[in-house]
Amino acid sequence: MSDAGDEDFEVRLIEVEETVEVTADARADDIQGMSYEQARDALVAVVDRLERGGSTLEESLALWERGEALAARCEVWLIGARARLDAARGAAPVDA
Repeated sequence: MSDAGDEDFEVRLIEVEETVEVTADARADDIQGMSYEQARDALVAVVDRLERGGSTLEESLALWERGEALAARCEVWLIGARARLDAARGAAPVDA
C-alpha cells in the first residue's frame, strides 16, 4: 500500500541523485586542476569536517567521495614526484 508521502520521497530522492552527479562532475574537474598542496589542504579540511560531525548522511557521503578524489589527486602528484626523483638519480653522474 502506497501513500502520497512515499511518492514525495521518491521524487526528492531522484532530485538529490541528479544533483549529486552534477556536483561530483564539477568537483572532479576542479580537483584535476589542483596542485599537490591545494589537494592536500582541501583533503585536510574534508577530514576535519567529517571528524567534527553534524553533517547529514548525504553531506557526509559527498564529503567522503570528495576526500577520496582528493587523496587520489595527491597520490598522482606523489607518484609523479617519485618518478622525477628516480629519473634524476639515474641521469646523475656517479662519483667514485
